[in-house]
Amino acid sequence: QVQLVESGGGLVQAGGSLRLSCAASMRTFSNNGMGWFRQAPGKEREFVATINWSGSSTYYAGFVQGRFAISRDNAKNTVYLQMNSLKPEDTAVYYCAASTHSGNLYAVDEYDYWGQGTQVTVSS
Repeated sequence: QVQLVESGGGLVQAGGSLRLSCAASMRTFSNNGMGWFRQAPGKEREFVATINWSGSSTYYAGFVQGRFAISRDNAKNTVYLQMNSLKPEDTAVYYCAASTHSGNLYAVDEYDYWGQGTQVTVSS
């Protein structure tokens, strides 16, 4: 059974930083494309960042504007999202997702497994 467990969310002031982690219990982690999404109250879940199986390729949503960095450690079955220069509009529940495909993936329905989410709140 695949489990994804996010951690690292919290309350931070605008301009601050947070590092989200997602620990995956899956034997094929090093073969899986991974992603981060977020969902604010009353809004659709939206793509934030994706990383391919090896970590050699990453892509970001336009609103990231160089502030976030996705990375992975296949030896630890963990994917990270470093978030800097946070803005109040970044406030959302952040979800980690895993795909059975190995590449970069951008849509919710391209992912097969989801974590429970971690709350990120940015105060102004």
